[in-house]
Amino acid sequence: MEQYEPDRLSPAQVAAMRRSYTNGRAALTRRSLLRASTGGALALGGLGTLSACGIPAAGKTEGGVSAEDRSAREKRVAFSNWTEYMDVDESGRRHPTLEAFTERTGIKVTYTEDINDNAEFFGKIQPQLAAGQETGRDIVVLTDWLAARLIRLGWVQKLDPANLPHAFANLSPQFRSPDWDPGRAYSYPWQGISTVIAYNRKALDGTEVKSVSDLLDTPKLKGRVGFLTEMRDTVGMVLLDMGKDPARFSDDDYDAAIARLQKGVDSGQIRRFTGNDYTSDLTKGDFAACLAWAGDVVQLKADNPDVDFVIPDSGYVTSSDSMLIPNKARHKTNAERLIDYYYEPGPAAELAAYINFVCPVDGVKEELAKIDEDAANNPLIIPDKAMQARSHAFRSLSSKEETAYEEKFAKLTGA
Repeated sequence: MEQYEPDRLSPAQVAAMRRSYTNGRAALTRRSLLRASTGGALALGGLGTLSACGIPAAGKTEGGVSAEDRSAREKRVAFSNWTEYMDVDESGRRHPTLEAFTERTGIKVTYTEDINDNAEFFGKIQPQLAAGQETGRDIVVLTDWLAARLIRLGWVQKLDPANLPHAFANLSPQFRSPDWDPGRAYSYPWQGISTVIAYNRKALDGTEVKSVSDLLDTPKLKGRVGFLTEMRDTVGMVLLDMGKDPARFSDDDYDAAIARLQKGVDSGQIRRFTGNDYTSDLTKGDFAACLAWAGDVVQLKADNPDVDFVIPDSGYVTSSDSMLIPNKARHKTNAERLIDYYYEPGPAAELAAYINFVCPVDGVKEELAKIDEDAANNPLIIPDKAMQARSHAFRSLSSKEETAYEEKFAKLTGA
């Protein structure tokens, strides 16, 4: 088990993190088109610390260190999440699904929206975890690459399947076994994030777009195509288009994908690489087509009938934000009960109806239809089996690979 990665963050990795939480995937929306950058100044400060001195040395902790589980006598659980990532009532102050959980179980949930970006939050909890101390949190929600890191470091607890019957039974097949947590021994997805091709029908003016090759090779689209500043999403989609699996690619495959994108840059086919600011370009028609995140597309389609999407036959890239229980959490059983609760179709449907991301819970469509029939029939929220089969995850990277890959991608994008 990895105990500590002593490498410093490379300039390319720092730049990638900045893009992610200022206008990239970490800026995705929950109902609006901006995902929490309310802590922007703090986030940049936190990243500055990481980039200046590297991630502080981690203490040698054994994996899955538990504290005395006080769940039976302390009916509470502390849950840290991203902002706007939970259902709220019309007042904007109450969370109906959390209140229903408390009413049913007697477990009070202290729900805190204190995750503004992955890098900042890692800096916040790292000192306690490295020292073998509790974080004061029983559940945290982290994007897959950071979830993988915490699992490798041995800083999260192994889940008890006996407390997760709904989660085990209802987890969607496309999320069941990522390479960084096979069989979901340590994590369960909160929501999925899918990368698709979005287009403006009016701007296309009859031009057909069905694949990444169409984006890169169609002369009529020259200068009106966008790709994402998130390396895993852009390169992953290009790899799929080349017939390569993002879960099993080589250095040569990666270089070939970069070369293909570089050709699009040099020829002027690619207008620019963007974070979620592509939403404006796409709505105005400056982009005829681009790579996009499903959560944005749901909202854009609702506001502009010219905007739509396509899933390439080659497939699409999906990642996730996942729930984990940190070491020394005091209420592990209560945390597992809350995780399991959100894998019941009813609560999962209420959550999906509000936040409009990819629901990781199988069999939720019927319940969601009772709340919002359009959402239930939207494959960007409830993928059918055919769409699930085309979902691919970008494989875990070693620190050496991540540094090298981000440097090449930064050179490509001019970051």
